[in-house]
Amino acid sequence: MKSMLTRLLMAAVFLTGLAVFAQDVAHDTDKAAKDVGHDTKVAAKKTAKETDKVADKAGHDTKVAAKDTAKDTDKAAKKTGHFTKKVAKDTGHDIKKGTEDVGHDVKKGAEKTGDAMK
Repeated sequence: MKSMLTRLLMAAVFLTGLAVFAQDVAHDTDKAAKDVGHDTKVAAKKTAKETDKVADKAGHDTKVAAKDTAKDTDKAAKKTGHFTKKVAKDTGHDIKKGTEDVGHDVKKGAEKTGDAMK
């Protein structure tokens, strides 16, 4: 009977040790899960903050680039308008000169024809 009691006491001590160990494991697991949850929350906040910064900077850079593009487009349009006006003026001058030359030649031809008819 004594050996049976000893066995029961040993089993009780062993099971108590297992229960204590299991509680330790459960406590450690719970603490680790809380730590991971906290770290994830902190990382998510930092990521959101950095994402906002990047979005703000990208928005600012896009705005600056759009203004620069508008300025350059305006400059190009003015240059194009200036050169178009210059070419049109030169073309008009050349047409006028050509017309005057043709008119002069027609006049000379008419005078020669008139002289020949006399």
